[in-house]
Amino acid sequence: MVDILAENLSGKAVMGADGTELGDLYNITMDLKTGRLHDLLVTPNEGISAAGSDFEADDEGRLRIPAGAVDAVKDYIVISR
Repeated sequence: MVDILAENLSGKAVMGADGTELGDLYNITMDLKTGRLHDLLVTPNEGISAAGSDFEADDEGRLRIPAGAVDAVKDYIVISR
């Protein structure tokens, strides 16, 4: 697996494996003790909501996507749904 710096991911578009553009990556949460990634916080595109996306939302309305759902990182961050 290729190493990718977190600074290169900020603002990257997030897309479902079905081709649905969900939004842009806002931040990544992690366990500081283990370094394990928890969630991707995604600012949703217009018309995308937590209720319609199968993901929870934080207090700011950003989607909380489990890091384990990431399938690929290239031009987009592709996640399984």
